[in-house]
Amino acid sequence: MDILKVLSRGIKKSQKNTTATGGNGAQLPSAGTRANPQLYHDDVGSTHGKKRKRRRGPQGDEVAEGHDDEDASDVDYFAPKPAPGTENKTPVVVETQPEAPKKKAKLLDEDECRQTFRSHRLKLTVLSGRQETVAPKPAKKAKKSKDKEEEKAASAKNEKKQFYPQPLNLFGELKHVYGVSSQLSDNLIRQGFRAPTEVQMGCLPLLLQPEMALKKAKNMEDINVDKGIDFLGVAPTGSGKTISFLIPAIDSILRRRSEEGTDPEEHIVSAVVVAPTRELASQIVNEGRKLAVGTGVRVVLMKRTLRLAAEDVKEDAKTEGDVLDEEEDSDDEVAEAAEPSDDERSDAEHASKEDAAAGPKPLAKVDILVTTPKILLNFLLENKSGVKKALPDVKFLIFDEADVLLDSIMRKQTLAIWRACSNPDLRLTCWSATMGSNIEALVVKHVEKRAAYHKVTLKPLVRLVVGLKDTAVPNITHKLIYTATEPGKLLALRQLLHPVSSADTGPPLRPPFLVFTQTIERAQALHDELKYDIPLEAGGSTRIAVLHSSLPDKQRTQIMMRFRQGEVWVLITTDVLSRGVDFVGVNGIVNYDVPNSAAAYVHRSGRTGRAGRTGGVAVTFYTKDDIPFVKSIANVIALSEKQAGKGAGDATVQKWLLDALPNVKKEDRKKLKVRGVESRRTGGKAAISTKSTWEKKRDNNRVAAIDASKRRKKMESSGSKEGRGGDGGAEDGGEWGGLDD
Repeated sequence: MDILKVLSRGIKKSQKNTTATGGNGAQLPSAGTRANPQLYHDDVGSTHGKKRKRRRGPQGDEVAEGHDDEDASDVDYFAPKPAPGTENKTPVVVETQPEAPKKKAKLLDEDECRQTFRSHRLKLTVLSGRQETVAPKPAKKAKKSKDKEEEKAASAKNEKKQFYPQPLNLFGELKHVYGVSSQLSDNLIRQGFRAPTEVQMGCLPLLLQPEMALKKAKNMEDINVDKGIDFLGVAPTGSGKTISFLIPAIDSILRRRSEEGTDPEEHIVSAVVVAPTRELASQIVNEGRKLAVGTGVRVVLMKRTLRLAAEDVKEDAKTEGDVLDEEEDSDDEVAEAAEPSDDERSDAEHASKEDAAAGPKPLAKVDILVTTPKILLNFLLENKSGVKKALPDVKFLIFDEADVLLDSIMRKQTLAIWRACSNPDLRLTCWSATMGSNIEALVVKHVEKRAAYHKVTLKPLVRLVVGLKDTAVPNITHKLIYTATEPGKLLALRQLLHPVSSADTGPPLRPPFLVFTQTIERAQALHDELKYDIPLEAGGSTRIAVLHSSLPDKQRTQIMMRFRQGEVWVLITTDVLSRGVDFVGVNGIVNYDVPNSAAAYVHRSGRTGRAGRTGGVAVTFYTKDDIPFVKSIANVIALSEKQAGKGAGDATVQKWLLDALPNVKKEDRKKLKVRGVESRRTGGKAAISTKSTWEKKRDNNRVAAIDASKRRKKMESSGSKEGRGGDGGAEDGGEWGGLDD
């Protein structure tokens, strides 16, 4: 059965119909039922305290007590539509809940905290910032060096040891236990947040009130949290990291206003959120504005014409440069490959010359600034007199997708912004689903150097890891499909669009879904090939769109809006949409080209299965050229399926396949990350086209003949003019040589 023809008939059946499932009973992410947002809840034994009561939802998934089954999705493609006039009547019942009387916070003991953290697979460690409280024992001179080594090793071991602070069990605790403002707490309830995800459970108490969170934790006496903490959060895609850093940022602004008694109309840039792409930055602004309704906190997206309150600071190369040295990668190929790897072009690259000629605007009223690195750096360095600008009032600096921001491609810009936030009490938080040890070491180094430069007490740097590092979400299905050649990938994608057989195992891939390619040229070529594959009665070419960084900002925004509204079923894109962008209604993704790294696969596949929803599918095509690079992807899939509890018989990647795939050399892996598969950059046999070699040769000959005819006519016309003008001919250098030619 052709799924596109089914979709073109409309959805007018009863609620008992199975159109919300994948044909084999599998629940799809866009089906509309609210899933449990928590990915892990292992049974590790009975706890001494109370466990939250849980019940089973209509689809068999666990739902927290008081957790309704309403649709949390912005886009619901398959659920029945409400009757006219009843759309705005249902949510009101949920909002008004009896407010519990404010009681003294009852803290759990460490054993209960440990059991909760282990149940949800949370690991918290201190990477740096422990104070030396115990003096070393006196030793003999001969053993002095040995004792120092043992002391250093013991200190490192103590820093990496896990600890167990207070967890956040319900979002209602933010108001009554951690003192979050009533308006912010009501906005969270209005948005449907009740049971926190794992990352929210582990980080929010530490970021809001670290003293209370660590009150019952053991072996934490040498941690000074008077000025807060710096934080590294490593959690799966779609697990709620955006909310995790927006709540503390908004709460800190409201606390400052309350303590200082400042006017709510007075806006100071107190927090800066840096994201790698414009789409992700726009999404963060939208989420922040939802949480800030009624609080007076202004969340603003950085634009080229925006003017901020900043002070001029002269660069001191001997001091400031030593504090945050860029340590740029010496490999020139990294800089050359910046465009196709991340699509990091900012608003300034598409701004018109008329806007540049416009006069300066008044200072903007901003509390939380969300930006991409390049556009904010252009504002900070816009003075050509050698004077740079600084943001001394910023107390929260947030790096979303920190691993790519601190990678060699964008590291220089990101560190320059970090250096411009000159407040000594600056709090840094970094977030991503993938965080390499080199990125962690870089953050530790610069945090320590910054504290030494400003002569302040080093804040503890805490790292939270949810599940296993660098693995995809466990609630989606992974598929590896071998297509042998490039034309085979196009055929396989058309089979996904028009399935003709039910022999394939596992849930099918149903629209809407994303298709990822390696380069902009390949994305455009694939769109040209597929735009007529959907029948006219189903919407035709309007159902397929392409999005990449070469498009103007206005067009990119329109495509994103159409995809979120369900007007576009297949969105072809590059890695510009692979990180952070939240599409809760996407049923799956297709890696038309193999990702450049294991981290890229984790982020691409994370565009489906958001917030714990099940039924998402991640399909990866690979050819003969990709075989040397598939093993890293296969390892990620194997670890993710192990996290999901799948046995060897149900696994997508079998052990024999992992043993048969070749290992990738370090040099090849680095080159792949920067350039991708080289044959797909040069075109040729790897070009996306259904034309045969004979057809291409015929078309090329036709084009060449037309060009030759135009040149001949132009030469003849110029020759005739020279002949009428006198003795021109050959003596004047003309092309016409007489009848003999």
